[in-house]
Amino acid sequence: MEAQFITGTGTDIGKTWLACALLRHWRTEGRRVAAFKPILSGFDARHAEASDAGQLLAALGREVSAAEVDAVAPWRFAAALSPDMAAAKEERDIDFDALVGFTRRVAGADSVSTLIEGVGGVMAPLDAMRHTVRDWIAASGLPCVLVAGSYLGSLSHTLTALEALLKVGAGVTAIVVNETPGSAVGLDVMLVSLAHHAGDVPLVAIARDSPQAGVARLAKLLC
Repeated sequence: MEAQFITGTGTDIGKTWLACALLRHWRTEGRRVAAFKPILSGFDARHAEASDAGQLLAALGREVSAAEVDAVAPWRFAAALSPDMAAAKEERDIDFDALVGFTRRVAGADSVSTLIEGVGGVMAPLDAMRHTVRDWIAASGLPCVLVAGSYLGSLSHTLTALEALLKVGAGVTAIVVNETPGSAVGLDVMLVSLAHHAGDVPLVAIARDSPQAGVARLAKLLC
């Protein structure tokens, strides 16, 4: 399996949840797995287990220690802001070339199902040099999974993110629609409408009350 970059239409859309679900699914199949969250905002070392990196490590069956967190998420910032703003608050910046180099290196392991989880949405700014998550994906040369919700307005957000990715030649392996709790928009209706505009990109639905079927379908699609 080629490594996959997990990105989203925005923040709190379910990227980490999906990555963890895939890792656990593959582990039950006996697969070797790896996952990384290179950039992490809103990190509190006192509660590392609750962070995105901590959740990924738990899904990998690894200890949530300082060394393990550092290996999975080397660029960590305390403020729960976009990466450029979070870094600026600490008078730091993100070296884009180093970030891309790290991503390519950890994604290159053979015979390992590897996930690279992004930060925020597709167009989240990374630095003052106008680099975004989209640029990170394109420069890393990895195909990506675009995670979206089913809330009102998600169609526009999803198609905008898809267009932005395709514009720079980023391969989109699948669009995953993660059902939004309490949404007035039905998951099935969302998928029908999205299918008219997504071209040949596969669509995968993750139902809130029975997510495993969607996770299993995506896991098979990625392999």
